[in-house]
Amino acid sequence: MKDKFKATWVSHSSLGDYIACPRSYYLKNVYKDAKTGHKLALMNPALALGQAVHNTLEALSAIPTPDRFNTPLPERFAKEWEKVRGKKGGFFSEEIESEYHTRGRDMIARVYNHPGPLKRKAVKIKKDLPYFWLSEEEEIILCGKIDWLEYVEETQSVHIVDFKTGKNKEGEGSLQLPIYRLLVENSQKWPVTGASYWYLAVSDELEAKELPPYDEAEHEVLSVARKVKLARKLSKYDCPRDGDCFACRDYEAILRGEGELIGEDDFGRDMYILPPKETEDEDDMDAEIL
Repeated sequence: MKDKFKATWVSHSSLGDYIACPRSYYLKNVYKDAKTGHKLALMNPALALGQAVHNTLEALSAIPTPDRFNTPLPERFAKEWEKVRGKKGGFFSEEIESEYHTRGRDMIARVYNHPGPLKRKAVKIKKDLPYFWLSEEEEIILCGKIDWLEYVEETQSVHIVDFKTGKNKEGEGSLQLPIYRLLVENSQKWPVTGASYWYLAVSDELEAKELPPYDEAEHEVLSVARKVKLARKLSKYDCPRDGDCFACRDYEAILRGEGELIGEDDFGRDMYILPPKETEDEDDMDAEIL
């Protein structure tokens, strides 16, 4: 009998961590602090911005279409922003927080004025965390959340919409679309007939993307998941850049005691923030939003 508690769980973010750097994968998904027994998590301004905007918009899918905008979006966003204010969002100055807050309000205003798929019917997957057995034989489970599933009445199908709050565009080699294809096909009953990214900082319109065939997506995702499972079995998580690594450097800084513990997140992980570096590149932070 298959046991989900013994399986290797993978997601878009964890597979992305492994591809970027196995050491990064270990520090974000496996390592636990010996004192607290908790995993680690890092908050920074770009992640705080993404969290507030995503939570504001994703919550709408659970509301019936006619009532979806009864509460104005700016009001919903204001409540979400309270959860990441100050150091809770990695903001070390009011000036930086104000800059990111303005960016968030601009995105919400864009959606409010051009709601697009958000004004139409949506599919809400009942599971808090959708998952399915990517391979029962190899005991690998794929899990993850989808930002928005638009229900297309004409074809009785679903259209995947992913909100982007960063400045960088999703890379062509990203596993995001293959993973979304697999998750949506296995988490609800309607076929998937399309997918789009919505770059909220720059565009009123969605950017249509071509979904890979199911078999191709399955092969691509499973091949990386197998590498993750093997790494866990061998406890082998070497950084390919000998310490000078964009992917694991911040978590290494936490291990060196350079981070400030600000509490636990919703998943029971120890949440840390790091003082901003003078040479810090905002694009690096934006690239962490998955």
